[in-house]
Amino acid sequence: MNIERSAGILLHPTSLPGKFGIGDLGPSAYHFVEFLKAAGQTLWQVFPLGPTGYGDSPYQCFSAFAGNPLLISPEFLHRDGLLSDADLAHPHKYNAHKIDFGSVIELKTKLLRKAFHNFSKSKNISDECKEFCSKNEYWLEDYALFMAAKSHHGGVQWTEWDASIAFRKDLSSWKKKLADEIKYQKFVQYTFHKQWTSLREFVHQNGIKIIGDLPIFIAYDSADLWANKELFTVRKDGSLEFVAGVPPDYFSATGQLWGNPLYKWKEMEKDDFLWWRRRISNLLTMVDIVRIDHFRGFDAFWEIPGDAETAINGRWVKAPGHKFFNAIKKSLGVLPIIAEDLGVITDSVEELRDHFDFPGIKIIQFGLGEEGDKKFLPHNHIRNCVVHTGSHDNETTHGFLESERHKNSGVYEWAQKYFNYYGDNLTYELIRAAYQSPANICVIPMQDILNLGNEARMNYPGRPGGNWTWRFTWNQVSNDLASWYKQMTIMFERPPLKKNENAILKIADE
Repeated sequence: MNIERSAGILLHPTSLPGKFGIGDLGPSAYHFVEFLKAAGQTLWQVFPLGPTGYGDSPYQCFSAFAGNPLLISPEFLHRDGLLSDADLAHPHKYNAHKIDFGSVIELKTKLLRKAFHNFSKSKNISDECKEFCSKNEYWLEDYALFMAAKSHHGGVQWTEWDASIAFRKDLSSWKKKLADEIKYQKFVQYTFHKQWTSLREFVHQNGIKIIGDLPIFIAYDSADLWANKELFTVRKDGSLEFVAGVPPDYFSATGQLWGNPLYKWKEMEKDDFLWWRRRISNLLTMVDIVRIDHFRGFDAFWEIPGDAETAINGRWVKAPGHKFFNAIKKSLGVLPIIAEDLGVITDSVEELRDHFDFPGIKIIQFGLGEEGDKKFLPHNHIRNCVVHTGSHDNETTHGFLESERHKNSGVYEWAQKYFNYYGDNLTYELIRAAYQSPANICVIPMQDILNLGNEARMNYPGRPGGNWTWRFTWNQVSNDLASWYKQMTIMFERPPLKKNENAILKIADE
């Protein structure tokens, strides 16, 4: 991918400050964009934007196309006349640093239903809403019916619904029965689209691009599988024939059993990967660059029997990577894709990545210490890659360094020698090294920008609950933080200086 040297911050909108218990697309999101611009950043990376389900993970969504209702801003609903002053009065006192998803879902759903009631009282539904529903009919009809049916059945998985709707045998009757709830679900998606589109326009006006995230697999309990069972490894009775995961390795003797349905690639090839072409095209209406999670699955994937209790008895199955990306490229043109190529990567995966000129990912934490993988260290980076200090699945950099120091593993001391730094802010030396790296793209997690410990860690892989809850507050952002990062972008030419342009650096007094 052809992109100039640039810098950005990884922060999911749910982690933004705000008074409704969760970050959303309201005023604080615009303030964050202003912070990015002041800090010289030209990239904002986010997690998947879909409607989250059990476990609240953005990587396990009810749809690969829809937006997350929890991100809708009540303040902007009020601005648009859909909520009253009384609706937003006396908000609940939420933890400013941790999301309580249960109470947030209850509040946001209550406000969204009030907004829909007021929206429905209008005799003339806006042309903008009608246009959105028409343009997105190919996924919105199935999604709205799926969510309406889920609500009707008390939120349980689709396999526990009435068989006539679970297996799509009498859709017309159910559409009539659930007509009002279907309209509500469409309203929610239209509202998300409206607020996200406005935010994205503001992002672009400030010279910033959004890096989105595309999980390779979908959730079993999703509108995508329910409406397209023939494309996934499910039997006629709805049970899973094969599921996704990774084989046993150094970290786990039994591997990882993810449980996601796999794709029937031969079936998908029949219409030249239409579902996928629509999925990526839809995502590119919301973001500018797409990070593909578990990219190696497009070369080969670990296929596990659906009734297995561990990932041990799986096997590698070849995927049609070249044929797939050629079809996407033919349909969409230039592919602004980042390949998440972490884990066990073979020559074949690297060849697929390099053939399409996709940048891979380097995590500096992974290279530290005598036992670290040295390909992740900045002096070994190539231009066509993305460098991070850490990721959402790892400890924060400050947390990692402190835990290694307390374990007396030698990693902390090794890092001191590597960065030639023996002060108290080693995290910032990693960030400086990332900026200095040859990598064209440098994106730092907000937790590392703020030098926070593991209390701010986003996800613990394998832990069933308590993840994805971290939020920051503006009083954690020091007055000089943006100017420090602005100077970093100038010093290390992110973006490159124009011809005959000299860098003017403000050097702080010692």
